[in-house]
Amino acid sequence: MSEEKYIPLNFIEEIIEEDLSNGKHGGRIHTRFPPEPNGYLHIGHAKAICTNFELAKKYGGKTNLRFDDTNPTTEETKYVEAIQRDIKWLGYEWEGEPLFASDYFDDLYQYATKLIESGDAYIDESTAEEIAEQKGVPTSPGKESPHRHRSIEDSLRLFQEMKDGKHPDGSMVLRAKVDMTAPNMHLRDPVIYRVKHQHHHRTGDKWCIYPMYDFAHGQSDSIEKITHSLCSLEFIHHRPLYNWFIEKLGIFPSRQIEFARMNVAYMITSKRRLLRLVDEGVVSDWDDPRMPTISGLRRLGYPAKAFRVFCDKVGLAKRDNLIEIELLESCVREELNKVSTRMMVVMDPLKLTITNYPDDYVEMVDVDNNPEQEDAGKRKVPFSKHLYIEQGDFMVDAPKKFFRLGPEKTVRLKNGYIITHRDHTIDADGNVTEVFVEYYPESKSGSDTSGIKAKGVLHWVSREQAVSIDTISYDRLFTDPTPLGHEGKDMMDFVNKDSKHIDSKALAEPHILEVGDSEHLQFMRKGYYIKDQSSTTEKLVFNKTISLKDSWGKAQKKMK
Repeated sequence: MSEEKYIPLNFIEEIIEEDLSNGKHGGRIHTRFPPEPNGYLHIGHAKAICTNFELAKKYGGKTNLRFDDTNPTTEETKYVEAIQRDIKWLGYEWEGEPLFASDYFDDLYQYATKLIESGDAYIDESTAEEIAEQKGVPTSPGKESPHRHRSIEDSLRLFQEMKDGKHPDGSMVLRAKVDMTAPNMHLRDPVIYRVKHQHHHRTGDKWCIYPMYDFAHGQSDSIEKITHSLCSLEFIHHRPLYNWFIEKLGIFPSRQIEFARMNVAYMITSKRRLLRLVDEGVVSDWDDPRMPTISGLRRLGYPAKAFRVFCDKVGLAKRDNLIEIELLESCVREELNKVSTRMMVVMDPLKLTITNYPDDYVEMVDVDNNPEQEDAGKRKVPFSKHLYIEQGDFMVDAPKKFFRLGPEKTVRLKNGYIITHRDHTIDADGNVTEVFVEYYPESKSGSDTSGIKAKGVLHWVSREQAVSIDTISYDRLFTDPTPLGHEGKDMMDFVNKDSKHIDSKALAEPHILEVGDSEHLQFMRKGYYIKDQSSTTEKLVFNKTISLKDSWGKAQKKMK
Protein backbone atom coordinates (compact mmCIF):
# COMPACT_ATOMS: atom_id res chain seq x y z
CA MET A 1 0.00 0.00 0.00
CA SER A 2 1.54 3.28 -1.12
CA GLU A 3 1.76 6.18 1.31
CA GLU A 4 -0.09 9.36 0.45
CA LYS A 5 2.35 12.10 -0.56
CA TYR A 6 2.70 14.77 2.12
CA ILE A 7 2.16 18.30 0.83
CA PRO A 8 3.34 20.94 3.32
CA LEU A 9 1.04 23.82 4.15
CA ASN A 10 1.81 27.26 2.80
CA PHE A 11 2.02 30.11 5.30
CA ILE A 12 -1.56 31.26 4.72
CA GLU A 13 -2.89 27.74 5.26
CA GLU A 14 -0.94 27.62 8.52
CA ILE A 15 -2.63 30.85 9.64
CA ILE A 16 -6.08 29.57 8.65
CA GLU A 17 -5.60 26.23 10.39
CA GLU A 18 -4.43 27.97 13.56
CA ASP A 19 -7.51 30.20 13.44
CA LEU A 20 -9.73 27.17 12.97
CA SER A 21 -8.11 25.31 15.86
CA ASN A 22 -8.67 28.36 18.09
CA GLY A 23 -12.29 28.64 17.03
CA LYS A 24 -11.75 32.15 15.70
CA HIS A 25 -14.86 33.60 13.99
CA GLY A 26 -16.71 30.44 14.96
CA GLY A 27 -14.64 28.36 12.53
CA ARG A 28 -15.85 30.44 9.61
CA ILE A 29 -13.61 31.12 6.57
CA HIS A 30 -14.65 33.92 4.24
CA THR A 31 -12.36 35.41 1.57
CA ARG A 32 -12.97 37.88 -1.23
CA PHE A 33 -11.57 38.95 -4.58
CA PRO A 34 -11.85 42.77 -4.75
CA PRO A 35 -10.82 44.12 -8.18
CA GLU A 36 -11.18 47.73 -9.22
CA PRO A 37 -13.32 47.88 -12.40
CA ASN A 38 -10.87 50.12 -14.24
CA GLY A 39 -9.38 47.57 -16.65
CA TYR A 40 -9.19 43.92 -17.59
CA LEU A 41 -7.73 41.28 -15.29
CA HIS A 42 -4.13 40.21 -15.92
CA ILE A 43 -1.96 37.21 -15.05
CA GLY A 44 -1.31 38.63 -11.57
CA HIS A 45 -5.04 38.70 -10.85
CA ALA A 46 -5.23 35.04 -11.85
CA LYS A 47 -3.05 34.20 -8.86
CA ALA A 48 -5.18 36.30 -6.52
CA ILE A 49 -8.35 34.65 -7.84
CA CYS A 50 -6.98 31.11 -7.50
CA THR A 51 -5.60 31.85 -4.03
CA ASN A 52 -8.84 33.26 -2.62
CA PHE A 53 -11.20 30.73 -4.19
CA GLU A 54 -9.04 27.64 -3.65
CA LEU A 55 -8.33 28.40 0.02
CA ALA A 56 -12.00 29.02 0.73
CA LYS A 57 -12.88 25.80 -1.08
CA LYS A 58 -10.28 23.78 0.83
CA TYR A 59 -11.63 24.89 4.20
CA GLY A 60 -15.33 24.83 3.37
CA GLY A 61 -15.60 28.61 3.23
CA LYS A 62 -17.01 31.24 0.90
CA THR A 63 -15.55 33.83 -1.48
CA ASN A 64 -17.15 37.15 -2.38
CA LEU A 65 -16.62 39.03 -5.60
CA ARG A 66 -16.55 42.70 -4.71
CA PHE A 67 -15.78 45.55 -7.06
CA ASP A 68 -13.94 48.36 -5.26
CA ASP A 69 -15.54 51.05 -7.42
CA THR A 70 -14.50 54.22 -5.60
CA ASN A 71 -13.10 56.18 -8.55
CA PRO A 72 -15.83 56.94 -11.13
CA THR A 73 -13.33 58.67 -13.42
CA THR A 74 -11.70 55.40 -14.53
CA GLU A 75 -14.39 52.77 -13.92
CA GLU A 76 -16.80 51.35 -16.48
CA THR A 77 -19.52 48.71 -16.64
CA LYS A 78 -17.65 46.96 -19.49
CA TYR A 79 -14.83 46.20 -17.06
CA VAL A 80 -17.28 44.81 -14.51
CA GLU A 81 -18.66 42.45 -17.15
CA ALA A 82 -15.22 41.42 -18.43
CA ILE A 83 -13.98 40.62 -14.92
CA GLN A 84 -16.99 38.40 -14.23
CA ARG A 85 -16.41 36.55 -17.52
CA ASP A 86 -12.77 35.93 -16.67
CA ILE A 87 -13.48 34.56 -13.19
CA LYS A 88 -16.16 32.19 -14.48
CA TRP A 89 -13.90 31.07 -17.31
CA LEU A 90 -11.18 30.23 -14.78
CA GLY A 91 -13.70 27.88 -13.19
CA TYR A 92 -14.86 29.77 -10.10
CA GLU A 93 -18.23 30.91 -8.74
CA TRP A 94 -18.49 33.60 -6.09
CA GLU A 95 -20.92 33.67 -3.18
CA GLY A 96 -24.28 35.22 -4.10
CA GLU A 97 -24.49 38.24 -6.36
CA PRO A 98 -21.45 40.43 -7.15
CA LEU A 99 -20.92 43.10 -4.51
CA PHE A 100 -19.69 46.68 -4.90
CA ALA A 101 -17.98 49.12 -2.56
CA SER A 102 -20.57 51.57 -3.88
CA ASP A 103 -23.19 49.41 -2.13
CA TYR A 104 -21.68 50.71 1.09
CA PHE A 105 -21.32 54.42 0.28
CA ASP A 106 -23.95 55.33 2.88
CA ASP A 107 -22.21 53.20 5.51
CA LEU A 108 -18.81 54.63 4.62
CA TYR A 109 -20.17 58.16 4.90
CA GLN A 110 -21.44 57.32 8.38
CA TYR A 111 -18.05 55.83 9.31
CA ALA A 112 -16.33 59.01 8.16
CA THR A 113 -18.77 61.12 10.16
CA LYS A 114 -18.05 58.99 13.23
CA LEU A 115 -14.31 59.64 12.85
CA ILE A 116 -14.96 63.38 12.72
CA GLU A 117 -17.16 63.19 15.80
CA SER A 118 -14.48 61.33 17.75
CA GLY A 119 -11.84 63.86 16.75
CA ASP A 120 -10.06 61.36 14.48
CA ALA A 121 -10.70 63.15 11.17
CA TYR A 122 -10.85 66.73 9.94
CA ILE A 123 -11.61 68.76 6.84
CA ASP A 124 -8.47 70.10 5.22
CA GLU A 125 -8.54 72.91 2.66
CA SER A 126 -4.88 72.50 1.73
CA THR A 127 -4.08 71.83 -1.93
CA ALA A 128 -2.79 68.43 -3.05
CA GLU A 129 0.69 69.93 -3.41
CA GLU A 130 0.55 71.38 0.10
CA ILE A 131 -0.59 68.04 1.57
CA ALA A 132 2.29 66.26 -0.16
CA GLU A 133 4.72 68.84 1.24
CA GLN A 134 3.25 68.45 4.73
CA LYS A 135 3.78 64.69 4.64
CA GLY A 136 7.46 65.14 3.81
CA VAL A 137 9.73 62.09 3.68
CA PRO A 138 9.92 58.92 5.81
CA THR A 139 13.24 59.89 7.41
CA SER A 140 11.90 63.04 9.10
CA PRO A 141 8.58 63.99 10.72
CA GLY A 142 5.90 65.64 8.63
CA LYS A 143 4.31 69.00 9.32
CA GLU A 144 0.79 69.33 10.64
CA SER A 145 -1.79 70.98 8.41
CA PRO A 146 -2.98 74.38 9.63
CA HIS A 147 -6.49 72.84 9.53
CA ARG A 148 -5.59 69.78 11.67
CA HIS A 149 -7.10 71.28 14.84
CA ARG A 150 -10.25 72.55 13.18
CA SER A 151 -13.29 72.14 15.46
CA ILE A 152 -15.40 69.01 15.19
CA GLU A 153 -18.47 71.13 14.51
CA ASP A 154 -16.74 72.97 11.67
CA SER A 155 -15.51 69.73 10.07
CA LEU A 156 -18.97 68.15 10.35
CA ARG A 157 -20.56 71.17 8.69
CA LEU A 158 -18.04 71.26 5.85
CA PHE A 159 -18.29 67.49 5.30
CA GLN A 160 -22.05 67.82 4.96
CA GLU A 161 -21.56 70.69 2.51
CA MET A 162 -19.12 68.56 0.51
CA LYS A 163 -21.77 65.85 0.33
CA ASP A 164 -24.38 68.40 -0.74
CA GLY A 165 -22.21 69.53 -3.65
CA LYS A 166 -21.48 73.01 -2.32
CA HIS A 167 -17.74 72.84 -2.90
CA PRO A 168 -15.79 72.32 -6.15
CA ASP A 169 -13.38 69.50 -6.91
CA GLY A 170 -10.04 69.89 -5.15
CA SER A 171 -11.23 72.58 -2.77
CA MET A 172 -11.10 70.41 0.36
CA VAL A 173 -10.69 66.84 1.57
CA LEU A 174 -11.40 64.80 4.65
CA ARG A 175 -8.21 63.52 6.32
CA ALA A 176 -7.84 60.95 9.08
CA LYS A 177 -5.95 62.34 12.08
CA VAL A 178 -3.39 59.59 12.64
CA ASP A 179 0.30 60.46 13.13
CA MET A 180 2.31 63.02 11.15
CA THR A 181 5.54 61.70 12.70
CA ALA A 182 5.05 58.06 11.62
CA PRO A 183 7.80 56.57 9.41
CA ASN A 184 4.98 54.85 7.51
CA MET A 185 3.79 57.53 5.10
CA HIS A 186 0.32 55.95 4.87
CA LEU A 187 -0.25 56.98 8.51
CA ARG A 188 0.54 60.65 7.98
CA ASP A 189 -3.03 61.88 8.04
CA PRO A 190 -4.20 60.17 4.86
CA VAL A 191 -6.97 61.62 2.71
CA ILE A 192 -10.09 59.46 3.10
CA TYR A 193 -12.69 61.49 1.15
CA ARG A 194 -12.46 63.93 -1.76
CA VAL A 195 -14.87 66.05 -3.76
CA LYS A 196 -15.46 64.62 -7.24
CA HIS A 197 -18.45 65.80 -9.26
CA GLN A 198 -18.41 62.74 -11.50
CA HIS A 199 -21.12 60.38 -12.74
CA HIS A 200 -20.72 56.90 -11.22
CA HIS A 201 -21.41 53.77 -13.26
CA ARG A 202 -23.81 52.46 -10.57
CA THR A 203 -24.88 55.31 -8.28
CA GLY A 204 -25.27 57.85 -11.05
CA ASP A 205 -25.13 61.43 -9.76
CA LYS A 206 -26.19 60.67 -6.19
CA TRP A 207 -22.73 61.37 -4.80
CA CYS A 208 -20.27 64.16 -5.43
CA ILE A 209 -17.85 62.95 -2.77
CA TYR A 210 -16.13 59.59 -2.97
CA PRO A 211 -14.09 57.61 -0.43
CA MET A 212 -10.44 56.92 -1.15
CA TYR A 213 -9.51 53.31 -1.87
CA ASP A 214 -7.64 52.91 1.44
CA PHE A 215 -10.74 53.94 3.36
CA ALA A 216 -13.35 52.00 1.39
CA HIS A 217 -11.37 48.79 0.91
CA GLY A 218 -10.76 47.78 4.50
CA GLN A 219 -14.17 48.91 5.72
CA SER A 220 -15.88 46.96 2.93
CA ASP A 221 -14.03 43.86 4.13
CA SER A 222 -15.36 44.52 7.63
CA ILE A 223 -18.91 45.14 6.44
CA GLU A 224 -18.82 41.79 4.62
CA LYS A 225 -17.20 40.14 7.68
CA ILE A 226 -14.31 38.84 5.63
CA THR A 227 -12.18 36.68 7.93
CA HIS A 228 -9.00 36.60 5.83
CA SER A 229 -8.30 39.57 3.54
CA LEU A 230 -5.65 38.21 1.18
CA CYS A 231 -3.71 40.68 -0.93
CA SER A 232 -0.35 41.24 -2.60
CA LEU A 233 2.76 42.48 -0.82
CA GLU A 234 2.39 46.03 -2.11
CA PHE A 235 -0.35 46.52 0.51
CA ILE A 236 1.75 45.49 3.49
CA HIS A 237 2.40 49.13 4.43
CA HIS A 238 -1.32 49.87 4.21
CA ARG A 239 -2.17 47.29 6.86
CA PRO A 240 -1.43 49.51 9.91
CA LEU A 241 -3.86 52.10 8.54
CA TYR A 242 -6.57 49.47 7.97
CA ASN A 243 -6.07 48.24 11.52
CA TRP A 244 -6.26 51.83 12.82
CA PHE A 245 -9.65 52.28 11.14
CA ILE A 246 -10.90 48.98 12.63
CA GLU A 247 -9.85 50.08 16.11
CA LYS A 248 -11.26 53.60 15.87
CA LEU A 249 -14.57 52.51 14.35
CA GLY A 250 -14.98 49.36 16.44
CA ILE A 251 -15.90 47.27 13.40
CA PHE A 252 -15.35 43.63 12.41
CA PRO A 253 -11.60 42.86 12.57
CA SER A 254 -10.81 41.45 9.14
CA ARG A 255 -7.21 40.24 9.08
CA GLN A 256 -5.08 41.30 6.14
CA ILE A 257 -2.45 38.80 4.97
CA GLU A 258 -0.01 39.64 2.19
CA PHE A 259 1.62 37.30 -0.32
CA ALA A 260 4.02 37.83 -3.22
CA ARG A 261 2.39 39.06 -6.41
CA MET A 262 2.68 37.20 -9.70
CA ASN A 263 5.63 38.68 -11.59
CA VAL A 264 6.19 36.76 -14.83
CA ALA A 265 9.13 37.46 -17.14
CA TYR A 266 8.26 39.43 -20.30
CA MET A 267 4.88 40.43 -18.84
CA ILE A 268 3.68 43.52 -17.02
CA THR A 269 0.96 43.48 -14.37
CA SER A 270 -0.09 47.10 -14.16
CA LYS A 271 -3.52 48.02 -15.51
CA ARG A 272 -2.43 51.61 -15.96
CA ARG A 273 0.47 50.56 -18.18
CA LEU A 274 -1.62 47.97 -20.01
CA LEU A 275 -4.15 50.71 -20.79
CA ARG A 276 -1.30 52.76 -22.23
CA LEU A 277 -0.46 49.92 -24.63
CA VAL A 278 -4.09 49.97 -25.79
CA ASP A 279 -4.39 53.76 -26.01
CA GLU A 280 -1.14 54.15 -27.97
CA GLY A 281 -2.08 51.42 -30.46
CA VAL A 282 0.71 49.00 -29.56
CA VAL A 283 -2.00 46.32 -29.29
CA SER A 284 -5.52 46.19 -30.69
CA ASP A 285 -7.32 46.05 -27.32
CA TRP A 286 -7.21 44.53 -23.83
CA ASP A 287 -7.86 41.08 -25.33
CA ASP A 288 -5.06 41.25 -27.90
CA PRO A 289 -3.36 37.81 -27.76
CA ARG A 290 -0.04 39.49 -26.91
CA MET A 291 -1.44 41.06 -23.76
CA PRO A 292 -0.84 39.41 -20.34
CA THR A 293 -4.56 39.79 -19.60
CA ILE A 294 -6.67 36.73 -18.88
CA SER A 295 -8.91 37.58 -21.83
CA GLY A 296 -5.90 38.08 -24.13
CA LEU A 297 -4.29 34.80 -23.12
CA ARG A 298 -7.66 33.04 -23.44
CA ARG A 299 -7.96 34.38 -27.01
CA LEU A 300 -4.42 33.17 -27.63
CA GLY A 301 -5.58 29.71 -26.60
CA TYR A 302 -4.32 29.29 -23.03
CA PRO A 303 -6.69 26.84 -21.27
CA ALA A 304 -8.18 27.75 -17.90
CA LYS A 305 -6.77 24.69 -16.20
CA ALA A 306 -3.23 25.70 -17.20
CA PHE A 307 -3.69 28.95 -15.26
CA ARG A 308 -4.81 27.03 -12.18
CA VAL A 309 -1.96 24.53 -12.42
CA PHE A 310 0.57 27.32 -12.95
CA CYS A 311 -0.65 29.24 -9.89
CA ASP A 312 -0.49 26.05 -7.85
CA LYS A 313 3.08 25.30 -8.97
CA VAL A 314 4.24 28.84 -8.26
CA GLY A 315 2.74 28.62 -4.78
CA LEU A 316 2.54 31.36 -2.17
CA ALA A 317 5.62 33.22 -1.05
CA LYS A 318 6.34 36.14 1.27
CA ARG A 319 8.84 37.78 -1.08
CA ASP A 320 8.38 39.03 -4.62
CA ASN A 321 10.34 37.19 -7.27
CA LEU A 322 10.41 36.89 -11.06
CA ILE A 323 8.85 33.71 -12.43
CA GLU A 324 10.20 32.30 -15.66
CA ILE A 325 7.66 32.46 -18.46
CA GLU A 326 8.79 29.00 -19.56
CA LEU A 327 7.06 27.51 -16.51
CA LEU A 328 3.75 29.05 -17.58
CA GLU A 329 4.27 27.85 -21.15
CA SER A 330 5.07 24.35 -19.91
CA CYS A 331 1.77 24.24 -17.98
CA VAL A 332 -0.04 25.36 -21.14
CA ARG A 333 1.60 22.67 -23.30
CA GLU A 334 0.94 19.94 -20.76
CA GLU A 335 -2.75 20.74 -20.67
CA LEU A 336 -3.10 21.31 -24.43
CA ASN A 337 -1.46 17.98 -25.16
CA LYS A 338 -4.26 16.30 -23.21
CA VAL A 339 -7.20 18.13 -24.78
CA SER A 340 -6.20 19.19 -28.30
CA THR A 341 -7.60 17.62 -31.45
CA ARG A 342 -4.78 16.60 -33.81
CA MET A 343 -5.16 18.24 -37.18
CA MET A 344 -3.24 17.85 -40.45
CA VAL A 345 -2.28 21.30 -41.72
CA VAL A 346 0.47 22.10 -44.23
CA MET A 347 1.98 25.51 -43.52
CA ASP A 348 4.30 25.81 -46.55
CA PRO A 349 2.72 23.61 -49.24
CA LEU A 350 4.65 21.52 -51.74
CA LYS A 351 2.80 19.44 -54.33
CA LEU A 352 3.22 15.67 -54.05
CA THR A 353 1.82 13.26 -56.65
CA ILE A 354 1.58 9.49 -56.17
CA THR A 355 2.12 8.30 -59.73
CA ASN A 356 0.77 4.77 -59.25
CA TYR A 357 -2.31 5.74 -57.24
CA PRO A 358 -5.71 5.65 -59.05
CA ASP A 359 -6.43 8.98 -60.74
CA ASP A 360 -9.96 9.72 -59.52
CA TYR A 361 -10.04 7.70 -56.35
CA VAL A 362 -10.50 9.40 -52.95
CA GLU A 363 -9.90 7.15 -49.98
CA MET A 364 -11.02 8.00 -46.44
CA VAL A 365 -8.38 7.12 -43.86
CA ASP A 366 -8.85 6.97 -40.09
CA VAL A 367 -7.03 9.56 -38.00
CA ASP A 368 -6.95 9.69 -34.19
CA ASN A 369 -8.55 12.83 -32.78
CA ASN A 370 -6.25 12.69 -29.77
CA PRO A 371 -4.04 9.69 -28.93
CA GLU A 372 -3.80 10.96 -25.32
CA GLN A 373 -7.52 10.33 -24.81
CA GLU A 374 -8.89 6.80 -25.00
CA ASP A 375 -12.41 7.97 -25.81
CA ALA A 376 -11.45 10.77 -28.24
CA GLY A 377 -12.36 8.61 -31.22
CA LYS A 378 -11.28 8.88 -34.84
CA ARG A 379 -12.33 10.86 -37.89
CA LYS A 380 -12.16 10.30 -41.63
CA VAL A 381 -9.66 12.30 -43.69
CA PRO A 382 -9.59 12.22 -47.53
CA PHE A 383 -6.49 10.71 -49.16
CA SER A 384 -5.86 10.93 -52.91
CA LYS A 385 -3.31 10.83 -55.71
CA HIS A 386 -2.61 14.57 -55.40
CA LEU A 387 -1.45 15.81 -51.99
CA TYR A 388 0.44 18.62 -50.30
CA ILE A 389 3.34 18.09 -47.94
CA GLU A 390 5.57 20.60 -46.18
CA GLN A 391 8.23 22.23 -48.34
CA GLY A 392 10.71 21.53 -45.57
CA ASP A 393 9.91 17.81 -45.65
CA PHE A 394 11.69 17.37 -48.99
CA MET A 395 15.36 17.99 -49.62
CA VAL A 396 17.26 17.34 -52.85
CA ASP A 397 20.67 17.06 -51.21
CA ALA A 398 19.49 15.46 -48.00
CA PRO A 399 22.05 14.78 -45.24
CA LYS A 400 22.43 11.27 -43.87
CA LYS A 401 20.21 11.81 -40.82
CA PHE A 402 17.42 13.57 -42.72
CA PHE A 403 14.58 11.10 -42.10
CA ARG A 404 12.09 12.76 -44.39
CA LEU A 405 11.72 12.73 -48.16
CA GLY A 406 14.54 13.07 -50.66
CA PRO A 407 15.87 11.32 -53.78
CA GLU A 408 15.17 7.59 -53.46
CA LYS A 409 14.19 8.02 -49.81
CA THR A 410 11.26 6.14 -48.30
CA VAL A 411 8.84 7.60 -45.73
CA ARG A 412 5.33 6.99 -44.45
CA LEU A 413 2.46 9.39 -45.02
CA LYS A 414 0.77 9.60 -41.63
CA ASN A 415 -2.20 7.25 -41.31
CA GLY A 416 -1.68 6.43 -45.00
CA TYR A 417 0.90 4.55 -47.02
CA ILE A 418 4.65 4.20 -47.35
CA ILE A 419 6.03 6.07 -50.37
CA THR A 420 9.37 6.27 -52.20
CA HIS A 421 10.68 9.24 -54.15
CA ARG A 422 10.95 8.77 -57.91
CA ASP A 423 11.28 12.27 -59.36
CA HIS A 424 10.76 15.99 -58.76
CA THR A 425 10.58 19.24 -60.72
CA ILE A 426 12.54 22.43 -60.12
CA ASP A 427 11.76 25.97 -61.33
CA ALA A 428 14.18 28.50 -62.83
CA ASP A 429 15.17 29.71 -59.37
CA GLY A 430 16.10 26.23 -58.21
CA ASN A 431 13.01 25.74 -56.04
CA VAL A 432 11.36 22.32 -55.93
CA THR A 433 7.81 22.71 -57.26
CA GLU A 434 6.50 19.13 -57.22
CA VAL A 435 7.58 15.72 -55.98
CA PHE A 436 6.62 12.44 -57.65
CA VAL A 437 6.50 9.24 -55.61
CA GLU A 438 5.25 5.67 -55.76
CA TYR A 439 3.27 4.06 -52.97
CA TYR A 440 3.07 0.49 -51.71
CA PRO A 441 -0.58 -0.62 -51.60
CA GLU A 442 0.14 -3.24 -48.91
CA SER A 443 1.63 -0.64 -46.54
CA LYS A 444 -1.53 1.08 -45.33
CA SER A 445 -1.41 2.11 -41.68
CA GLY A 446 -3.17 -0.37 -39.44
CA SER A 447 -2.95 -3.21 -41.97
CA ASP A 448 0.64 -3.02 -43.23
CA THR A 449 1.84 -6.31 -44.74
CA SER A 450 4.55 -4.83 -46.98
CA GLY A 451 7.52 -5.50 -44.70
CA ILE A 452 9.02 -2.17 -45.83
CA LYS A 453 10.71 0.00 -43.21
CA ALA A 454 10.21 3.77 -43.14
CA LYS A 455 11.94 5.89 -40.52
CA GLY A 456 10.18 9.18 -41.26
CA VAL A 457 6.48 10.06 -41.02
CA LEU A 458 5.05 13.08 -42.88
CA HIS A 459 1.71 14.79 -42.45
CA TRP A 460 -0.15 15.79 -45.61
CA VAL A 461 -3.38 17.27 -47.01
CA SER A 462 -5.34 16.10 -50.03
CA ARG A 463 -5.05 18.81 -52.67
CA GLU A 464 -8.62 18.87 -53.93
CA GLN A 465 -10.19 18.98 -50.46
CA ALA A 466 -7.65 21.35 -48.87
CA VAL A 467 -9.06 24.35 -46.99
CA SER A 468 -7.14 27.62 -47.05
CA ILE A 469 -6.66 29.26 -43.65
CA ASP A 470 -4.79 32.21 -42.16
CA THR A 471 -2.49 31.60 -39.22
CA ILE A 472 -1.25 34.24 -36.81
CA SER A 473 1.93 33.71 -34.82
CA TYR A 474 2.77 35.90 -31.86
CA ASP A 475 6.13 36.59 -30.29
CA ARG A 476 6.61 38.10 -26.84
CA LEU A 477 5.38 41.68 -26.63
CA PHE A 478 8.56 42.84 -24.90
CA THR A 479 12.18 42.10 -25.78
CA ASP A 480 13.31 42.32 -22.16
CA PRO A 481 12.11 40.05 -19.31
CA THR A 482 11.68 43.08 -17.01
CA PRO A 483 10.55 46.01 -19.18
CA LEU A 484 9.71 48.07 -16.09
CA GLY A 485 12.96 47.39 -14.27
CA HIS A 486 15.33 49.79 -16.01
CA GLU A 487 15.98 53.19 -14.49
CA GLY A 488 15.77 55.98 -17.04
CA LYS A 489 14.07 53.71 -19.57
CA ASP A 490 10.45 53.62 -20.66
CA MET A 491 8.68 50.30 -21.16
CA MET A 492 8.00 51.38 -24.74
CA ASP A 493 11.75 51.13 -25.38
CA PHE A 494 11.37 47.37 -25.04
CA VAL A 495 8.27 46.80 -27.17
CA ASN A 496 8.86 44.08 -29.75
CA LYS A 497 7.86 45.72 -33.02
CA ASP A 498 7.89 42.35 -34.78
CA SER A 499 5.58 40.48 -32.39
CA LYS A 500 2.79 39.54 -34.83
CA HIS A 501 3.02 37.55 -38.08
CA ILE A 502 0.11 36.68 -40.38
CA ASP A 503 0.51 33.85 -42.89
CA SER A 504 -2.04 33.03 -45.58
CA LYS A 505 -0.33 30.00 -47.15
CA ALA A 506 -1.58 27.26 -44.81
CA LEU A 507 -3.81 24.49 -46.14
CA ALA A 508 -5.80 22.24 -43.81
CA GLU A 509 -7.77 19.01 -43.97
CA PRO A 510 -11.53 19.61 -44.43
CA HIS A 511 -12.37 18.79 -40.80
CA ILE A 512 -11.06 22.28 -39.97
CA LEU A 513 -14.46 23.59 -41.18
CA GLU A 514 -16.17 21.83 -38.25
CA VAL A 515 -13.90 23.15 -35.49
CA GLY A 516 -15.63 25.00 -32.65
CA ASP A 517 -14.64 28.49 -31.50
CA SER A 518 -13.05 27.28 -28.26
CA GLU A 519 -11.70 23.94 -29.51
CA HIS A 520 -7.98 23.48 -28.99
CA LEU A 521 -6.02 22.05 -31.92
CA GLN A 522 -2.59 20.63 -32.42
CA PHE A 523 -1.41 21.18 -35.98
CA MET A 524 0.72 18.07 -36.31
CA ARG A 525 4.42 18.79 -35.84
CA LYS A 526 3.76 22.54 -35.82
CA GLY A 527 2.21 23.63 -32.55
CA TYR A 528 -1.06 24.35 -30.78
CA TYR A 529 -3.72 26.58 -32.33
CA ILE A 530 -7.18 27.97 -31.66
CA LYS A 531 -9.69 29.75 -33.89
CA ASP A 532 -9.49 33.52 -33.53
CA GLN A 533 -12.59 35.60 -32.92
CA SER A 534 -11.96 37.38 -36.24
CA SER A 535 -12.68 34.15 -38.14
CA THR A 536 -15.51 34.11 -40.66
CA THR A 537 -17.05 31.42 -42.83
CA GLU A 538 -15.26 33.02 -45.79
CA LYS A 539 -11.86 33.09 -44.10
CA LEU A 540 -10.78 30.97 -41.18
CA VAL A 541 -8.16 32.50 -38.90
CA PHE A 542 -6.21 30.56 -36.28
CA ASN A 543 -3.92 31.87 -33.56
CA LYS A 544 -0.83 29.89 -32.72
CA THR A 545 -1.07 29.37 -28.98
CA ILE A 546 2.37 27.90 -28.43
CA SER A 547 4.97 25.69 -30.09
CA LEU A 548 5.44 22.00 -29.35
CA LYS A 549 8.92 22.38 -27.87
CA ASP A 550 8.97 22.43 -24.08
CA SER A 551 12.36 23.60 -22.88
CA TRP A 552 11.17 23.94 -19.26
CA GLY A 553 9.75 20.42 -19.10
CA LYS A 554 12.89 18.90 -20.59
CA ALA A 555 15.09 20.80 -18.16
CA GLN A 556 13.06 19.56 -15.19
CA LYS A 557 13.30 15.95 -16.36
CA LYS A 558 17.09 16.25 -16.65
CA MET A 559 17.27 17.63 -13.12
CA LYS A 560 15.38 14.59 -11.82
